[in-house]
Amino acid sequence: MSVWSGTVALAKACVEVSKHHRECREFHRRSSKRHKGRSGAATAAVPRSGSSGIDVHADFFVNRASHGILRDALQTGNAGPLRLKCREFQAEKLSVDGIVSLLKSLDPAGVRRVDLRFRNLGLTGLSVVLLHLSQFPDLRSLKLQYSNVDVRRATPELLLGIRCLARELGKLPSLRELNLGSSRLSGNLRQVLCELQAPLESLELAFCSLLPADFAFLSQSFHAPALKRLDLSGHDFSQTLLQPLRQLLEETSSSLLQLDLMECRLTDSHLDALLASLRRCSRLRFLGLFGNSLTTAGLKELLWQTVELPELRLVVYPFPLDCYKPGLPQRRSGSRWILEERLDRERLGAASAELGRLLESSGRAHVVWTYNPYGHGALDYFSL
Repeated sequence: MSVWSGTVALAKACVEVSKHHRECREFHRRSSKRHKGRSGAATAAVPRSGSSGIDVHADFFVNRASHGILRDALQTGNAGPLRLKCREFQAEKLSVDGIVSLLKSLDPAGVRRVDLRFRNLGLTGLSVVLLHLSQFPDLRSLKLQYSNVDVRRATPELLLGIRCLARELGKLPSLRELNLGSSRLSGNLRQVLCELQAPLESLELAFCSLLPADFAFLSQSFHAPALKRLDLSGHDFSQTLLQPLRQLLEETSSSLLQLDLMECRLTDSHLDALLASLRRCSRLRFLGLFGNSLTTAGLKELLWQTVELPELRLVVYPFPLDCYKPGLPQRRSGSRWILEERLDRERLGAASAELGRLLESSGRAHVVWTYNPYGHGALDYFSL
């Protein structure tokens, strides 16, 4: 059973049990009334709800199709024998009103993560949602991917929206993980994060159009020495952002466990410039480089340079440039250039085998180096 159908099944079960409970109470009430009418005294006790109920703790995965049944379960079940308690709440493609209605129905205690995906909330919608999240004292993780936040133009209305967003984020005292993926924050990262009360330990800023000023702020902030996860995928580190990235890695080196630099236009020479900073990240466990323009020689140098990192367990590398067939056209699918039809599988297999031999000869055969970005599972914040 998928996580989506599992949530639906649990919600339906809760609604059915509550319905059965009400019917039983009504049956006992009527029985008691009949007995009282015949004997002058009640002989059947009506079951009492409340203290005898069972708390059911679960992670909720909800979309438009399951929104209604989960809302009904939350609103009716809490008065019945089964009380739903949410640990992690993930919603996809729900309206602001739909999200808010479910958040209002949750018991705020114990909710540690809210994940809102693929919904064009914008600054206004996010501020409305965050207004209700301020009631969740245990919220540690907030993921807001694809919320269509664009703060690149400094209009008065936009500046007011940024201040509102920052103020509401500042009302989450337990927040340690924040994902603003695909929000266009150019030059405004300081303004968005300025009200946070404690340093973040996980920050995902993939495809956020960051500028050198944003990296400078992050490097100098109290977040840098606390960061365990950092996702900067989708930024162009081939030019002006390379040195700011190096500085940021220096500041996060004592704590960083996972680093994602997917589709960042990195070449062998750029990676070579980063190696000194990467080697200082002595606790690094995961390094994601898929979608960059590296060669087999560049990957071999990366392997040799990082072989001394004692906790490194997984490296996801791109298809090496020298493993492509020349002359075949690229094919576009969605928003990415898919190049697999140009791959020379024999060369790719040879390159992969060579990297495996180098790992084995260096005593690091347990470290996984793979060009497959799927199926390995990146580190989750709560498993760090």
